[in-house]
Amino acid sequence: MFIHKISLLIKPLTRSWVTWWKKQSPYRQDRVALLAPMSAVVIFLLTIISSVGYLRYEEMEREQESVQRDLEYANQKMRLHLLEQQEQMMKLASDVSNDKLSVMDFDDQSTDLIKRYPEISAVSWVDEYRRLRSRAASSSFDLLRLGHQAAWLDHPETEDTYLLAKELRQAIFSPPITIKAQDKMGLADTQVQLHIPMTSNNHFKGVVMVEYSIDGLLRFSIPPEITSRHAVALVDGKNTLLAGQSIKPRSGLWEMSPWESNAYEFIVPISTIGNSLQLRAQAYRTSQVLIGSGLFWLVLILSGMTTWMLIGTWRHTRRRLQAQQALTTETNFRRAMENSILTGMRAMDMNGRITYVNAAFSQMTGWSEAELVGSNSPFPYWPDEDREMLNTKLSDQLNGRTTVSGFQIRVKRKNGSIFDARLYVSPLIDAVGQQTGWMTSMTDITEPNKIREQLSASHERFTSVLEALDASVSVSPLGSSELLFANKLYRQWFGNKGHGHLELITQAGSLPLHASQNMDSVDDMVGMPTYNLTQAQTENAEVYVAELHKWLEVRTRYFNWVDGRLAQMVISTDITARRLAQEQSALQAERAQTASRLITMGEMASSVAHELNQPLTAIANYCNGMLTRLQGNQISEEELKIALEKTSRQAQRAGQIIQRIRSFVKRSETNRVNSSIAPIVAEAVELADIELRRRQVKLSLFVSERLDKLHVDPILIEQVLINLLRNAAEAIEFAQRPIDQRHVELQVVPKTIEGQDVVEFSVSDTGPGMKAEVIERVFEAFYTTKNDGMGIGLNLCRTIIESHHGRMTAENTYNGKMIIGCRFSFWLPASKTLIPL
Repeated sequence: MFIHKISLLIKPLTRSWVTWWKKQSPYRQDRVALLAPMSAVVIFLLTIISSVGYLRYEEMEREQESVQRDLEYANQKMRLHLLEQQEQMMKLASDVSNDKLSVMDFDDQSTDLIKRYPEISAVSWVDEYRRLRSRAASSSFDLLRLGHQAAWLDHPETEDTYLLAKELRQAIFSPPITIKAQDKMGLADTQVQLHIPMTSNNHFKGVVMVEYSIDGLLRFSIPPEITSRHAVALVDGKNTLLAGQSIKPRSGLWEMSPWESNAYEFIVPISTIGNSLQLRAQAYRTSQVLIGSGLFWLVLILSGMTTWMLIGTWRHTRRRLQAQQALTTETNFRRAMENSILTGMRAMDMNGRITYVNAAFSQMTGWSEAELVGSNSPFPYWPDEDREMLNTKLSDQLNGRTTVSGFQIRVKRKNGSIFDARLYVSPLIDAVGQQTGWMTSMTDITEPNKIREQLSASHERFTSVLEALDASVSVSPLGSSELLFANKLYRQWFGNKGHGHLELITQAGSLPLHASQNMDSVDDMVGMPTYNLTQAQTENAEVYVAELHKWLEVRTRYFNWVDGRLAQMVISTDITARRLAQEQSALQAERAQTASRLITMGEMASSVAHELNQPLTAIANYCNGMLTRLQGNQISEEELKIALEKTSRQAQRAGQIIQRIRSFVKRSETNRVNSSIAPIVAEAVELADIELRRRQVKLSLFVSERLDKLHVDPILIEQVLINLLRNAAEAIEFAQRPIDQRHVELQVVPKTIEGQDVVEFSVSDTGPGMKAEVIERVFEAFYTTKNDGMGIGLNLCRTIIESHHGRMTAENTYNGKMIIGCRFSFWLPASKTLIPL
């Protein structure tokens, strides 16, 4: 029953394997057939390697257990041995402390202990003052080579151990101590000292110092059977070898070999002495080396040879199938290439009979391969009206009269539709170099012809637009007088020569390079990064052409011409009428500004007359007084001189007022210069103060200490300030404010607005303010809220400020929600030069 179930399970798997095997190519089947024996060899080799590795691992585990077990046993033996000696030495110390032994008796008993325990180098009696009372040494311990015995007593470790034993009143082992000999041989001895304190009635009387030789401890305390199996050594806390043997690690290739490892070592501290002296054991290598692993290498070599033979068989089989596979691949590639290309291919024999057509040719014409192969002229895809012409071309083709560039014909599809095609003909040569026919490739060029016609029509439309433009358009290579294109207006102005193009560029400020003497030479701009030039912004300039008596706006731009050369296009527009209008507008603006100043002075006439009346009245009074006193001989020469000086000052005051008014209303051309702000403000305040005093308005002036210069026309800025100050005084008088509330504030401060440094002028009054609709229209021309106003003052002020690239605003000032006045402000860009006031 179980076998039946297994067979039912295997059958579908076997069928699936057979089906998959039949679908594979011979090349893949050959590779799969090689995979089975190769896998068997690899599995066998891995099994052998795993077995050898496992045995090696077991062996290393046993070695580690043996080392650890033997080392612990040796450590226990050494500990018991040291404890036995320590009891003997403590008994000796007790007898000395109880005065039971003399110095001679101490030497005798010490000598007996040294003979009984050969690892002891010396036994010393050191009193409470660290003076050596007695010392017994073994015969092998040469005091003359190691110097005076005081060298041991003066060693820092000996002193520290002595003090510790004195403090703790118990036996103390010292760390390993090494002292070099003082002779020329340079020998050294390493030992461990045991300090046993001597006390009597809790009084410290010195120590018995036992000196152990490190070599003696290792030689007489470790069982010989352990030293024969392992490399046993005594090391300090830093694993530095003090006595015994050490196995050096392997180097070179042995270090990298997987079957060889460094000797296993195990370290335990000697519990009686402490961590400063440790017992180390290293296992001797007992594993087989490279030469001894013969079975392993035999299996490895046999597996390699088997693998090499299998690979050789597989390569031989693969080379046998390569020819068949290459032929199949080449055939499939050529068939796929012929079926994928969009170019139709047709082959004819020497008599003009079709012997082959590809799929693209059949798709183009609509005729199948069976209908075309074997047919003679006239072919079914020839249009009826073109048969005579096509017969002539076929005859030329069969006679070898063909052109490399091909020729264009019309082709009729099976459904009767017509399309344009271009044919290229070349001879068909066989393997022995004989011509067996003609090969023709056919390309459908219907769409390219349509695109070419559309481009031609688009070019005509574009040319018509350029010809109809009211601007001159010309294109010339950079650095050449050759004219690549010129529209109708350019030809009317300058003809068909390039001198007009160069003249416009020169006057526009972009001088071209010198024209090349040889037009066929290499372009002078070869190698320049023209892609940067083509992205440059258009350059504008206004020039006057004397021969045309016209003002032209010239715009230039660089771009790449159709042949790749860097060219420059110049577009010139006639702006003569616009220039005349601008000049007329500027003249009218200048007249308006002058008229505004005259109107301002006219409105201020009564105030000016009142201002002039004071010095003139004073002059008249001084003159009449002097005449009267002269007639009565009542004035001295000194009094006359003082009166004349006062009269002169009043006359100068009147002259300054008249001169200031004259310079303000004098008509002159606009002259913008870098001007200091303080003189402008002072002149404006002097003129406006006449009107302010007449209306009993107080002026508060604040000008920042350090301000940038302004590039302005000073007279125009004075005109704006006077107009704003007069409007503020009129607003205060209209509001009928009390005398103590009649004041105007003028501030001039630096600011940063819209990312640029500016100077802000602000005029604030205490008038009634303005309604919202008035603020919106206050700068409109001919808009005014005064009964006798003309509505051009503020509009002209804003025009002046904007012509200086500034801005003017108006707003009400508030105290809470109540309007307490109005504030007019404007700012002008600074010229970046700080000046003190």
